[in-house]
Amino acid sequence: MRNENSGTTGSLISNERRSDSLVSELNTIIIIIIIIIIIIIIHVSHRRLSFITLLLTRTNLEALQKKLEELELDEQQRKRLEAFLTQKQKVGELKDDDFEKICELGAGNGGVVFKVSHRPSGLIMARKLIHLEIKPAIRNQIIRELQVLHECNSPYIVGFYGAFYSDGEISICMEHMDGGSLDQSLKKAGKIPEQILGKVSIAVIKGLSYLREKHKIMHRDVKPSNILVNSRGEIKLCDFGVSGQLIDSMANSFVGTRSYMSPERLQGTHYSVQSDIWSMGLSLVEMAIGRFPIPPPDAKELEQIFGFPVEGEAASSDSSPKPRPPGRPGSSYGPDSRPPMAIFELLDYIVNEVSLLDLSTHAGMILIKNPAERADLKQLMVHPFIKNSEAEEVDFAGWLCTTIGLSQPLTPTHGTIM
Repeated sequence: MRNENSGTTGSLISNERRSDSLVSELNTIIIIIIIIIIIIIIHVSHRRLSFITLLLTRTNLEALQKKLEELELDEQQRKRLEAFLTQKQKVGELKDDDFEKICELGAGNGGVVFKVSHRPSGLIMARKLIHLEIKPAIRNQIIRELQVLHECNSPYIVGFYGAFYSDGEISICMEHMDGGSLDQSLKKAGKIPEQILGKVSIAVIKGLSYLREKHKIMHRDVKPSNILVNSRGEIKLCDFGVSGQLIDSMANSFVGTRSYMSPERLQGTHYSVQSDIWSMGLSLVEMAIGRFPIPPPDAKELEQIFGFPVEGEAASSDSSPKPRPPGRPGSSYGPDSRPPMAIFELLDYIVNEVSLLDLSTHAGMILIKNPAERADLKQLMVHPFIKNSEAEEVDFAGWLCTTIGLSQPLTPTHGTIM
């Protein structure tokens, strides 16, 4: 009897063990099936997400192309913008590991700019690195604000590929302009001819107008180093103030130059597009005379700049005295002892003695202390200097390539700035 009970108990224990083993195996199989299902879902979702992303990219491209139709572009400008947008589709999400550094293009208080190769797309870009000690929330806000640059597509604005954060640095990836900036051209040329400055003026005015009218954006930092050029004859603005948070963060981190700031901005009053116009005027005068005009050059330096004496014994048969620079009375102490001219007197001097009449009157409408009396963008576009420059065919690309020793592309570049 005891043996029968013992056998029955052993059989039950054996059955329980088999049952536990079976349950364990079933659980393992279920877990494996769940893992497989999750992998399939992730794969399908990724493909679906990629498809959705592709659709969104195509939708965005179509929307951008419609916006291009609203702009006044010639055929060449339209084709170049469409080509840029098509190339941009190849880029995808930007990551630090995808870039190969080629060389440094420039550095300043705002950060360092490198020429880089983007391996996945094969595109050459300019990558600006801005080191900022900021909180994650502020960093994310800056990246969000910079996304507005995706919508800024104009022949007069440097193209934008994207922005991201990595290892304490904000990266802004832009179109590479092989001619660099106009301050670099100025260093090579000494001073820039009036015909070239005419094309520069057109591009800057149209670039500022585009930012203002289409996106309600002010540049906030117009100067020669923020006007980029290339071997195709294009002239474009860069580094404009699209991100208020980035401007504030950089103001806390860097000591910026105040050289090109308008009087009202230096006084801390309301900032408007008129302040950008002042900065443009100051930049034009700088490029015309070959040095920053504040403080204005004295008589000796003016002679070095323009190649003839300001007053006194000129090698001329004309016996009539040369006109003095405005506000500079005659003196027996020599030119170096006289007080320097104001910027407004320098403009008059350029008119009277250097014969850059159109350029100087154009700058004279800009460099007015009261912003309410300063010319606006629409007034500047109908000024004779701009109208004459629009009508004149100037080989800007040829001048640039000769000046800085750059190879000129095979495609024609005459009349690029319209």
